[in-house]
Amino acid sequence: MTLQQLRYIVTLDQERHFARAAELCAVSQPGLTIQLKNLETEIGVKIFDRSRVPLTPTPTGEEIIEKAKKVLREIDSIQNLIVNKKNDLQGTLNVGIIPTLSPYLVPLFIRQLERAMPKMKFAIREASTYELMQSLETGRVDVAIMSTPTGNPNLKEFPLFQEPFVAYLYPHHPGLKEKNYHLREQDKLELLLLQEEYCFNAQLLDICSRGKKKVQEQSLYEINSIETLKNLVRASLGFAIVPWLSVRHELQEGFCKTFKEPVPVREISLVVSDSFTRKLLLEKMSEVIWKCLPEALKENHKYKRIKWNDSPYFMKILEG
Repeated sequence: MTLQQLRYIVTLDQERHFARAAELCAVSQPGLTIQLKNLETEIGVKIFDRSRVPLTPTPTGEEIIEKAKKVLREIDSIQNLIVNKKNDLQGTLNVGIIPTLSPYLVPLFIRQLERAMPKMKFAIREASTYELMQSLETGRVDVAIMSTPTGNPNLKEFPLFQEPFVAYLYPHHPGLKEKNYHLREQDKLELLLLQEEYCFNAQLLDICSRGKKKVQEQSLYEINSIETLKNLVRASLGFAIVPWLSVRHELQEGFCKTFKEPVPVREISLVVSDSFTRKLLLEKMSEVIWKCLPEALKENHKYKRIKWNDSPYFMKILEG
């Protein structure tokens, strides 16, 4: 006995005519007849008296049809509950965000997000990409704002925007005299990385074609923030590649140089587990964040997306 068969007998009772019932059920008349026969054979009871015109339920059939109507009403109520839950914009939402993005993006959108969904409470926490992927799968985080693609089949990704990478140069760097930055071999040797920010580092290594280098050969300083990294560069202690949002107020100061097109970018997305169903909430978040972005990030350019999920550097971290 299936829900579809129950819908068929309820519709047959309503129409008392095979052809009309079949049309309403979007099934062929022979198909409807076969399904009815299968159901009657399974339960061992005749539901309709086919010898009468119009089609008439048997006494037992009438009881079965009433029970079927009740079951279908309950099913419909469950479906309505699910729809309402998906559209529910209240409660607490645990939002995770990578540290290389959080200080620069969250202040742009958080107040507008609270105004757009006044009944929601947003619990924001910074975590590494690896930690966020684990937290999404275990339910500790509902939505993550992070660089994608993750390559994780258990997660769903909803792209928000492309964030360019920018070269951050120390005083007297030869590249400061150029309009756009061109990667030098010396810069590859002086590249500063962030401690434990494996996906971000994998992207930088990809840009610099240094994917085969080991972590311990890269790390001279245990740097945990973009701001510390920038200060080290200003002190001429290395070279850095940083996200655009982290230097958007410094682009005219001389330390920053944009790459020549195609500009390397990272894709920033909302990421949820594959069981997450609150589609309206994601749409609202996406809309608010997009509206709060600086206009420069909304412009179309020739980009080259830098991935990290297939980097040998990152895969080694996962295996460890």
